[in-house]
Amino acid sequence: MTGSSKTTVCIDGMNLALKKGSGIATYGRNLLSNLNAMGMETQVLYGPAATFNRRELLNEIALTDAYSPNVRPWRRAWEHHTGRFGRPARAVAPTDEIIWPARGGGRPPVSAFWSSPRIYGLAGGAFGQSKVFTPVGFRGHPTVSRPDVMHWTTAMPLRARGMANVYTIHDMIPLRLPHTTLDNKRMFLRLCRKIAKKADHIAVVSEATRQDVIRLLGVPEHRVTNTYQSVGIPPRLLAKDDTEVAATIENVFKVPWKGYFLYFGAIEPKKNLARIVEAYLASGVSQPLIVVGGRAWLDEEETALMHQARRDKAVRKKKLLLWDFLPFSLLVDLIRGARGTVFPSLYEGFGLPVLESMSLGTPVITSTAASLPEVAGDAALMVDPYDVTGLTRHFRALAADDDLAADLSARGRIQAAKFTPEAYQARLADLYGRVGVR
Repeated sequence: MTGSSKTTVCIDGMNLALKKGSGIATYGRNLLSNLNAMGMETQVLYGPAATFNRRELLNEIALTDAYSPNVRPWRRAWEHHTGRFGRPARAVAPTDEIIWPARGGGRPPVSAFWSSPRIYGLAGGAFGQSKVFTPVGFRGHPTVSRPDVMHWTTAMPLRARGMANVYTIHDMIPLRLPHTTLDNKRMFLRLCRKIAKKADHIAVVSEATRQDVIRLLGVPEHRVTNTYQSVGIPPRLLAKDDTEVAATIENVFKVPWKGYFLYFGAIEPKKNLARIVEAYLASGVSQPLIVVGGRAWLDEEETALMHQARRDKAVRKKKLLLWDFLPFSLLVDLIRGARGTVFPSLYEGFGLPVLESMSLGTPVITSTAASLPEVAGDAALMVDPYDVTGLTRHFRALAADDDLAADLSARGRIQAAKFTPEAYQARLADLYGRVGVR
């Protein structure tokens, strides 16, 4: 350890910097909050568009700046070509002068930031050209400790010098379900194989993914640790009583408390939205189906039936309601007020919507694929994700049976308790212990 009596863990900020967030950004923020609770010192490595400046204020501004200066093509090509030789990261001490965007979760609760301009795009370009990882050197700073561990929150062609490198692989979906992603599969496999060789340890978020990593990448079992995930819902949102939540969803969404079904997540092939809509329409249930999700990739077939059905004015106003994006506070209210969350995905590395819904007492319909049975246990209605008839039956059963809804709600809370922050922290402690950090 350097400079501090605490173990210092730095995570990448590639997804944290996204304006609308992502599942990996949620993972990163949850990881930080749990590491802080464990008494560790936390940091984030950002890759801003602006170059490093002698004025500290401008360096922190660059981490969240909406303005992105153009990089000349020749410079970008030169950076990609020279990426193999490494890039420096310089410390940025947080101040109270910059107001971070609340929609992205605000300023991460860390002791310091590191800045390495354009490092994530640079590393991707360098790996595409040279098939090598870009090393990152953390330069000394009088008041900021260099990390003991660099935890990359997703697979990326980077490696921090002089410390343990842990990589989280969330899933192997580009290889298991290649028709559902636009990834370059050869490049993805090459990247994952490099990680399998270079990582000091690999973290995964389910036993299903752990077995995929061991089998497809040939990684010894002792080098892959399953940490699962936990839910991080702010106490202020949980403190709202049901009456207040019911008023919110009725005023905003024009639907009654426990009077609608909900899907939330990206709209992409693996999420199985087309079959959700088909089963919902076939079920004939009276409760609306609310879909909350931004269009991601290859979504045309997934949304075709939904958009066709919504051409009917009555369906558009009373049955199928579509929202591209919601603030997290409104989404939590919407989950709490739903008759049930519908998430019969074709494949998931974890399936956070299932856990979030169960922890809030909302019944869940989910699939028997990949990690979802691990998360749902015996507390959800399970269905083969390709079985539209079975999914239709689950819609009808949950819509009509109050006792079933109450039972699923109660069992869901019990199942969600297995994924508490305390359980997650114990798994993280085991993970870092395997690279010699405690």
